[in-house]
Amino acid sequence: MRLEPYLSVDDLPFSATPDEVRERCGPPDREGVNAIALHELDYGHVVFRFQASGRLEEVTKPGAVLHLGALAVPFATLESFIATQDPDAFVRAGYVVSPRFGLAFVPGQPPWVTALARHCIDTWRAMAP
Repeated sequence: MRLEPYLSVDDLPFSATPDEVRERCGPPDREGVNAIALHELDYGHVVFRFQASGRLEEVTKPGAVLHLGALAVPFATLESFIATQDPDAFVRAGYVVSPRFGLAFVPGQPPWVTALARHCIDTWRAMAP
């Protein structure tokens, strides 16, 4: 996964609409509304989640290696990387959330990383610790 925090995931901007994602990626394997009322386009190898308004909230995909600019961070060391590089990082619902890098992930689980839109951080913070 190539992440420009809050700007793009693998060159897809956070300004993308569901129609733009479909145009780029084709029809999803599954489509629906999840338990927290986000509209999901699930391609198996990547999941895009949108508000009902069409605003992109999250992009989740396997991240054996996370590319942040010139840095390549293996998922196995992502937790320690975040701990040393983002003093504002916090844990919610088992996820490590990094405001600096705009991402969330579950350490010790399969290497899936969720890239977050900037406005999502406050929602994550508001969740009970």
